[in-house]
Amino acid sequence: MRKTPPNRDVQREARDWRRESDRWTHERHIERGYRIKWGYVAIAYLVEFMVIGASLWGAWLFAGVYSDGDSQAFYFMLLAPLVYAAVELCRVPLGILARTQRSYFIRALAIVGIIFAAGVTTKSVSQLGEMMFHPRLMDAAKAKTALKDAQADRGTIDNRIATADARVAQYTTELDQIEKRAAENASQLAGLPAQRCERVYGTNSRGQRYSNMKCVTDPRTATLNASVAKAGSDRGAVTKMLEEARKARGDLDRGAAERKVADAEQAYRNSVNRSQLHSFTAMVYGVDPIDVSEAQVHAFLRIFVFVPAVCAAFASTILALCAVSVRKTFMDEDDLGATVDPAATPYMLDSITDALRQEMALSQPRGVPDEPSVAAQAPAAATPAAPATAAAGGAVIPIDRRGSAQAASAGAGA
Repeated sequence: MRKTPPNRDVQREARDWRRESDRWTHERHIERGYRIKWGYVAIAYLVEFMVIGASLWGAWLFAGVYSDGDSQAFYFMLLAPLVYAAVELCRVPLGILARTQRSYFIRALAIVGIIFAAGVTTKSVSQLGEMMFHPRLMDAAKAKTALKDAQADRGTIDNRIATADARVAQYTTELDQIEKRAAENASQLAGLPAQRCERVYGTNSRGQRYSNMKCVTDPRTATLNASVAKAGSDRGAVTKMLEEARKARGDLDRGAAERKVADAEQAYRNSVNRSQLHSFTAMVYGVDPIDVSEAQVHAFLRIFVFVPAVCAAFASTILALCAVSVRKTFMDEDDLGATVDPAATPYMLDSITDALRQEMALSQPRGVPDEPSVAAQAPAAATPAAPATAAAGGAVIPIDRRGSAQAASAGAGA
């Protein structure tokens, strides 16, 4: 199937329309005195919307984490980020105004507004940067706390072992004393005389005789029996405390404390190695990542958070500023305010005339005399007719007419 050839009239009209549109746009730029590259402005707005979207999403997550499930507090925490987003949206228009306004006062106000809006953007982006490093920093902080606790336990293990040994020795001594006292009471009880029993005879009130057995016990027997019973109860209580002391002493192991410290150090090192901020801080200060201090980490955190935040705050604004091209004048595009001194005009015309004569001399065939030589041999009165003759012969009319005017005036005087 043959393709239909394009319509030349339609293409010609479209080309004329494009040229007319370009001419109209060009004249409008000249009239305004500036030209805006809307592609760069679109990129600036895209960057701005990305920053605003990330800030609002980060604020949403931040409110969800720290509102503790309170819906009212959650929405309260989102009010300020919404206002900040509205302020951040003003930076690109303010940048364009700073370039297009003719009033210096308005330009100064626009620059002040850019600085204020950039401060708000710096706050929002710095919060996002801190939220990026926060989980790793919290893991490292928890691991470091566990390491400090393990080191403290290892530092006090000797004192606790000595205290536990002293308690075991104390309860052992008390148990030995109770055993000794119980043995003494038992031996004394065994050394007492046996109970004496004898028959007693008598007559009751009725006059009847009776006969009963009467047993007499040593009065020390009751005391010794009470001492033996108390020693048994004391032995049971002291034995229980001794078992607990021995168990506590068994839990105190120097090797276990060393292993706990080693495990805590390994956990802390793993947390630090997963923290990019600790790695960069250690690289800058030239130390091991596990040896960096909290002050060094937070000093480097300020660099990692605020410097990118400031760059992000001014990036789209700088792009908007550069998207405006200001012209030198509001007149023609080629007229950039250059002026020519009237005294230099004859010299410029002389140079142009000489160049044209040289070009004519090179273009004439050999054997034909040059116009300057013919003009030099001719009388002065014929000089005014030279331009007409040259024009009739197809030569270029000389631009510098001062010589012809002078020759004509000299001929008139003669």
